[in-house]
Amino acid sequence: MISEFKDFIAKGNAMDLAVGVIIGASFGAIVNSLVSDVITPALLNPALKAAQVEDLAGLKTDGGILYGKFLAAVISFLVIAFVIFLMVKGINSMKKKEEPAPAAPAGPTQEQLLAEIRDLLKK
Repeated sequence: MISEFKDFIAKGNAMDLAVGVIIGASFGAIVNSLVSDVITPALLNPALKAAQVEDLAGLKTDGGILYGKFLAAVISFLVIAFVIFLMVKGINSMKKKEEPAPAAPAGPTQEQLLAEIRDLLKK
């Protein structure tokens, strides 16, 4: 069982997944900081002041819904989704540029070779 586990871990897919999870967590922290430290003070707060709803995060309804936190989570999701879209688009364009090398010219088939041998033997 341990040898099977070692084989599983040694495969590229498991290692790629581990790297992806670690990078994803780090990227999530960067996006959360971008939303809370840059987008919210620069864009969201002035928009809320213009709408005369300065403290949206603290504004609760009867059910205790925190609109500001939800809005920050939505913005974080949209930023992450957009960056992932750009990454996938870039990877796909790189794959398109890597055109396969032209195939070697196909040689004669086995039937053609046998026909040539037959014709040579007839002569």
